[in-house]
Amino acid sequence: MSVQSLEKIIIEPKIPASACVIWLHGLGDSGDGFAPVVPMLDLPENHGIRFVFPHASEQPVTINQGYVMRSWYDIKSMDLHNRADMDGVLKSEQLVHQLIKEQVAAGIAEQNIVLAGFSQGGVISLFSGLRYPKKLAGILALSCYLPSADTLPEMLSVENSTTAVLQHHGEQDEVVPISAGKVANQLLQQAGYPVAWKSYPMPHSVLPEQLIDIGNWLKIRLLTD
Repeated sequence: MSVQSLEKIIIEPKIPASACVIWLHGLGDSGDGFAPVVPMLDLPENHGIRFVFPHASEQPVTINQGYVMRSWYDIKSMDLHNRADMDGVLKSEQLVHQLIKEQVAAGIAEQNIVLAGFSQGGVISLFSGLRYPKKLAGILALSCYLPSADTLPEMLSVENSTTAVLQHHGEQDEVVPISAGKVANQLLQQAGYPVAWKSYPMPHSVLPEQLIDIGNWLKIRLLTD
């Protein structure tokens, strides 16, 4: 069964791309929401990183009275243990895997690809990266949680058991409680993942200071031998 290719914004580096960041937006947003952050990452001028910002498809979202918006999966309730529609999560995982395959076909190896995402997009990046069958460069999970609540996902990838995971969360997050991010962090730590955590004095958003930190992390993951 073929998987559709998502519409996306692609920002090419000034030199031929040798690495890629696939960055997933949050609920109701689009790839346009995060595309402007690239210059704010303070990367070297000739960095060689392609940025891909896909657009989720539109669907009704239960907690928003069934309003149709861009979403990676339906959110059924505010209860974190029953928030994510797992069928939708699995469908979006296939879409993310397709995005990775497109980059591999374009000449960028999996070990030079970072999966990143904010909020709902972070949920999908974390879930998909932990289960992806080939080694990735890193997983960036911003202001998010595990869709499997207080357990790690099933069918975890041995290849990505040593892949660096970076979690960021806002200390005043009113949408995804910081406790949900900490549950994911604790589970990853207990399982032996090389996971790093940092919180910021912010609500459900990103800060310029945080983007500098992300840029520094990307330099280590993608620009050092």
